Amino acid sequence: MSTPALSVTDLVKTFDLGFLGSLPGFGGLAARLQIKGIAQRVQAVRGVSFEVQRGEIFGFLGPNGAGKTTTIKMLMGLLRPTSGSGTLLGHPLGHREARQRLGFLPEHPYFYDYLKPMEFLDFYGQLFAMTAKERRQRAAALIERLGLSHAVGRPLRKFSKGMVQRIGIAQALINDPELVVLDEPMSGLDPIGRKDIRDLIFELKQQGKTIFFSTHILQDVEMICDRVAIIINGQMRALGPLTELLQSPTQQVDVVVGRLPEEAARRLEGLAQGTVRLGDAIQFRLGDGADVDTFVGDALGAGGRLVSVVPHRRSLEDLFVAEAKRGAAP
Repeated sequence: MSTPALSVTDLVKTFDLGFLGSLPGFGGLAARLQIKGIAQRVQAVRGVSFEVQRGEIFGFLGPNGAGKTTTIKMLMGLLRPTSGSGTLLGHPLGHREARQRLGFLPEHPYFYDYLKPMEFLDFYGQLFAMTAKERRQRAAALIERLGLSHAVGRPLRKFSKGMVQRIGIAQALINDPELVVLDEPMSGLDPIGRKDIRDLIFELKQQGKTIFFSTHILQDVEMICDRVAIIINGQMRALGPLTELLQSPTQQVDVVVGRLPEEAARRLEGLAQGTVRLGDAIQFRLGDGADVDTFVGDALGAGGRLVSVVPHRRSLEDLFVAEAKRGAAP
């Protein structure tokens, strides 16, 4: 059995806020914390553990300030964990050999904006064991694949936000990595751009690569991820395949019935949580535990015509919001 592409155990990161008093704009915060008797230390990540298997698309979710970017920086070796351990492509976090097989896009990248796309990608390609010919070929292919051929002669400072995001993703792929880590890759992209990146992520998976990414766009996660993790206040709240995390009994059912006599409609309305008139049809919303079969039978027996029965199951948004509220509770 192959080792995971990425694995962390009890990862903890604590920041000492004592230095805030020496930074413009932060002295007041440090003083207020001290006056209130609050320790000037913040535990941004608290005992996070998970594995990312090779060849899967893994979504890392959480609200702002949950610890996503801090965790990713520790995975990339940009921050040293306060405690805990992890491996990346079979090597300890931050290992030089693992970095050669890794592609990374940070949440807020800074690029030399006077460079043109080919110059930019060639510059980053020199960080890896690639010949000049390989860099040029790889850069040209990525520029075309990311839809930037029209801007090949334009410096990055003249790129839109979405174009900068695309060239950043190209940068993360310049070395043909085994593991791709993307922090908010959909940021700044319009719907067409988001679809392009989703398609690209699928292509990478088909090539046998592993993709780990964070995002706030839950729809994208539901569409492409094999497994997800939800982090709230620095702690893991949910982890697993979406099919398992969202598995739950039907919460509500909408039954739409047409041509229902008014007397029967009034009687059935008393059994529903709510109703909506839709022309000559009525939508009945039945709550959890309602006997849908009996309700439909009564409607048909009264002369109605069944239009549709639509169950409403738990969504990723429902799960995300529920975990966020639970994490925020005192």
